[in-house]
This record gives sequence, structure tokens and C-alpha cells, in this order.
Amino acid sequence: MSISVSSVVSNKSYWLGTACVAVSALLFSTKSVFVKMAYQYHIDSTILLALRMAFALPFFGLMLWFNRSKTPIKATRQHYIGLVMAGVVGYYGASIFDFWGMEYISASLERLILFMYPTLTVILSALFLRQKIRPSTWLAIMISYTGMAFVFLGNQHEESSHLILGSCLVFAGALAYAGYLVASGVLIPRFGAVRFTAFALMIATICCFIQYLVSHPLTLLSQLPREVWLLSAVLGFFCTFLPAILLTQGIKRIGASQAALISGISPVITLALGAWLLNEQLTLWQFLGAGLILMGVIFISYKPVSSE
Repeated sequence: MSISVSSVVSNKSYWLGTACVAVSALLFSTKSVFVKMAYQYHIDSTILLALRMAFALPFFGLMLWFNRSKTPIKATRQHYIGLVMAGVVGYYGASIFDFWGMEYISASLERLILFMYPTLTVILSALFLRQKIRPSTWLAIMISYTGMAFVFLGNQHEESSHLILGSCLVFAGALAYAGYLVASGVLIPRFGAVRFTAFALMIATICCFIQYLVSHPLTLLSQLPREVWLLSAVLGFFCTFLPAILLTQGIKRIGASQAALISGISPVITLALGAWLLNEQLTLWQFLGAGLILMGVIFISYKPVSSE
């Protein structure tokens, strides 16, 4: 039997998409480290979020400029409404709910709740896009999230009188991001991968600017340390623009549900970076959990070459 050209191309496209999502997850995972570094200079989440998006905005503008002569947009009014919702609710909403929730619960608990979004993406895709959840996908979810439970099993969480409130806020952020991923799969064919990502994040940036202007004076920016500006620049390009582009390209090739499941490696990477750069110690439970998460990711990513 011989392997058809279309099968080889399809297989290469699948693994390229998987690689894009994996690198995107790696870059997104570094965000926590840089945010913790920036918080050492006593700034709040609104300032840091606004600066992060401000540094990312020019790159999205350039991206739109270089794609101005590509295929025309094939979108209706409903698609444009969906685009605005993806930017406001999906990206901005996910960010602000996450930051608010962290005011009430520990970082470890926040990470655990936030990374429920892959399962939420699969469920939302099944509900709204009528995508059937395969047994192998259920198995991958079970393996990955059993590992996630192990990762956080030994962590000491600080008691909080607003534990339920904080957990609900972070869960709302995870749900919003899952909705963004599902919307990506629907809207990318209409706008194109590059234009959809640029438009959605530019809309989210406007929301961040409005929030800053409502709650902070502009003169405060001149008082920020140089290190905050440098860290914000790193967050804007390496932790926002570049991973967003890679994630969108991955979704284009392998779909929102697969991309969300592969992105589940992010907590493992964050734990490793925390141990390396922030001197956080990894327990045996965390090592076991990391192994299970990676096993689940490999299982869901494996797609054999079809033959004729």
C-alpha cells in the first residue's frame, strides 16, 4: 500500500498545528513568572494588564497592515458581532476575571481552576458546534486532569473568607477563554487566522485602556520604574502577541478542542519555571502529575498517517 500525497500533507499540517499550540503554551506559561517579577514593584493588575496590551498592540497593527491585500473577508453582521464578543468577553473577560479571582484565592488554586478550560472547550464545542466527543478525547481528559489534581494535591492553600467568590471568578475566566477558543474555530474561516487574532486582541486592548483610564490617572505612567516597562514589553510580545499568533495558526490546522487539550501542558511548564526561576520546590505528587498530563497530551496529539 502507498501513502497518498493528501494524507502526507494532512499529517504534516496536523503536526505543524500541534507544534504551534505547544510553543504557544510554552510562551503563555512564562507569563506568570514575569507577572510575579513586575508585582515586586508594587503595581496592580490594571496597570500591568494595560501596559502588556499596549506593547502588543503595535504588532497586531503591523500584522493587519501586511495582510491587507490577502483574501477578502467573508463575514456577515453576525460574524462581526461574534468577533466583538470574542474580543470583549473571550479575551478581555478571561483576563480580568482571572486577575480579580487571584485577589481572593491562592495562585495554585487559581491555576488549577483556570486550566479547566480545555474540558470546557470540548463541552462548549459539543453543545454549540455539535462536535461529538470521542472516547479517546474523554480518556485524554481523564488522564490530563487526574495529573492536574496530583500536581496541586500537596500544595498548601491559604484560607480565604472569599474562597467561593474567588473560585467562581477564576472559573468564569476559564469559561470565557474556552468560549474564545470555540469562537476562533468558527470565525477564523470567515476573517482569516491573522485578521481574527489581530481584531480580537485589539478590541481587548481597547477594553484594557478604558479600564485603566477609569481607575488610574495618566500621570501615574511617568512614575513607573524602568523595570516595569521592560517586563511589560516582554509580556506584550513574547507572552501575548507571539503565542496568540501561534495558537491561532494551531487552531486553524487541528481545531479548537485539540488545541485546548494540548495547551494543558502549560501548568507543568509553569511549575518547572517556578522551580527554576522562583525557587519553588516540586513535590513527588507534582512530578507524578506532570507525567500524567504529558501522557494525556501525547495521547490526544497522536494521529497516525492514513494509508490507502
